[in-house]
Amino acid sequence: MAWSRLLLSRDGRIPRKVYWLNFVLPYVVVSIVLSLADSALDLGELQPLSLIFWLLTLWPSICVAAKRCHDRDKSAWWMLINIVPVIGWLWWVIEFGCLRGTIGP
Repeated sequence: MAWSRLLLSRDGRIPRKVYWLNFVLPYVVVSIVLSLADSALDLGELQPLSLIFWLLTLWPSICVAAKRCHDRDKSAWWMLINIVPVIGWLWWVIEFGCLRGTIGP
C-alpha cells in the first residue's frame, strides 16, 4: 500500500501488522524524540515541536484508525470510544490493536 493512500485516505482496510509497524511504531518514536527535543531546548510548557507534529499527524491518524475499524468490520465512528476515559482506550487497544481483522475485501 502506498504511503499516501495509507495516510491520507479513509477508504480500505489495513491489517494489524501494517497498523503497528507502519504507523504506531514510527509515530511513537518520533513523538518521543520531539518530546526530548522540546525538553532539551527548554521551550516551556507549550512544547511547540510536539504540538506541530500532533497537528500534522491528526488527519493521518484518523485515516489509519478508520482503516483499522473497517478491517474489524466496524464503522469508523467506533473511534469515538477513545473519548471514554481508560476503558475506551483499553477497548481500542484490544479490539483494534490486538484482534485479527475479518476475512474479505
